[in-house]
Amino acid sequence: MFPYFKRFDLAVTSANETYNEEFELDKEVRCITGILLTSDRDDQLYYRGAQKIEFNGKEYFPDNYESKLLMSGINVRPNQRFYEVGRIEVLNGKIKVSYTDSDNPNAVFAAYRVSFYVRGEKESET
Repeated sequence: MFPYFKRFDLAVTSANETYNEEFELDKEVRCITGILLTSDRDDQLYYRGAQKIEFNGKEYFPDNYESKLLMSGINVRPNQRFYEVGRIEVLNGKIKVSYTDSDNPNAVFAAYRVSFYVRGEKESET
């Protein structure tokens, strides 16, 4: 097996909205081992964001799971930044995300991008 890393982006353009996206993994991917959230505006993601994440149609992070629990700071070594999910076998290759932006006095809304990084294993090196 070979390492696999993939980034999926979601644009948050309006305050207090829920965004539903479905992403597809590459066909060679056999399992998912970690997930990480980042943003071009970390303050927005940290204070305003929550989501639900499903792999293969099964919920792994429930509705309103706070984004800050899936983020990593710069003081964390690069090889330790992903939230470990074990070894989730890839069946249909679909990741469904329901991301919700909510008002927070610590971060006045400005449009931002949420990036979902997936770490896994694939069969071939290509």
